[in-house]
Amino acid sequence: MLSLIAALLVSGSVIAVGFRVAQEMAATRKEEMRRRMEQLMNLFATGLTAAADDPRALLVWQPFAVIGRKVFPDEFNALDQASGGRFPFTKDYLESAHARWSADWLTWEQRHDSDYKLKAAEAENQITASGAPATLVRARLDAIEREKLELYQRRYSEYVQVSKALQALMK
Repeated sequence: MLSLIAALLVSGSVIAVGFRVAQEMAATRKEEMRRRMEQLMNLFATGLTAAADDPRALLVWQPFAVIGRKVFPDEFNALDQASGGRFPFTKDYLESAHARWSADWLTWEQRHDSDYKLKAAEAENQITASGAPATLVRARLDAIEREKLELYQRRYSEYVQVSKALQALMK
């Protein structure tokens, strides 16, 4: 009878210790997950800041977020729930970045046109005032127009490429 009581006490102690070890392991896992989530938030805060300054930064940061989701799915799911969207770049954030990119393009396009109109007018005025022949005026204005067009085409190509890439991120 005494050995039965001793066996029950030992069994109870083993169960209690096992339960306590399981609690400690769960707490450790939870703390590690919280720490990883904090690191992810800090990391992607940099990406959000960069993208706020220049939407092209999303083309660098979004692939890291995709990789992060594969490596830390539980952490990203928890961050999604906490943030109320797809962490770190929600669809609304991506759409807003695309809109900013388009607005920046339109601003650049207007400034570019104004700058080159002014440049052409100044060149024409300087050459005419110097008494140079009309052919020189025409040649200088043609050169300015070519420069304007070349710069516009390079910038427009970049605009289209980035715009398409940002749209692809929204899918």
